[in-house]
Amino acid sequence: MLRRFYDWTIGLASTSYALWALAVVAFVESSFFPIPPDLLMIPMILARPNRAFLIAGIALVASVLGGLLGYAIGAFAFDSIGEPILTSLGKADSMAEFNTRFNDLGFWPVLIAGVTPLPYKVITIMSGWTGLPIMTFLVTSIIARGLRFYVVAGLLWYFGAPVRAFIERRLGLVFVVFILLLLGGFYILRFL
Repeated sequence: MLRRFYDWTIGLASTSYALWALAVVAFVESSFFPIPPDLLMIPMILARPNRAFLIAGIALVASVLGGLLGYAIGAFAFDSIGEPILTSLGKADSMAEFNTRFNDLGFWPVLIAGVTPLPYKVITIMSGWTGLPIMTFLVTSIIARGLRFYVVAGLLWYFGAPVRAFIERRLGLVFVVFILLLLGGFYILRFL
């Protein structure tokens, strides 16, 4: 199954709608979708290393725009949309305490969630709910997501062929490590 998904994603990179698919995934991941855009971005860059920075740029723009949707969900529709999303991620009980601590920390939660495997959508919704200044949220999101996507793109562009060979030889291991990092992010967020 992993091999088929990987081969499909590598094949997707050469189609005319690959960048649109990445943009949609990056957009929805920042506000409500649980799958990170890296699952599309990494194989796309491996298939077309000459487009690495274009791919990272599209992921960045779509992710920040999706983050603004998450912010709006938190600011204007928290009770009907935001709270159920956060409840499904196990954060319902600690929301009031988090509200107070969140704004005291300023841009740090957005920066950390934007760069790490922590679920970015939780931070986007919480930013709107707690009333984090929109400019702080926007600038920090651009820095964090830009750092995340452009570092990945730069590494894959520079080390392209050896990284691709490593991933293809050890696809199962790479996937397990990625999933463990993702689950670790959810675990850390749950107990913060």
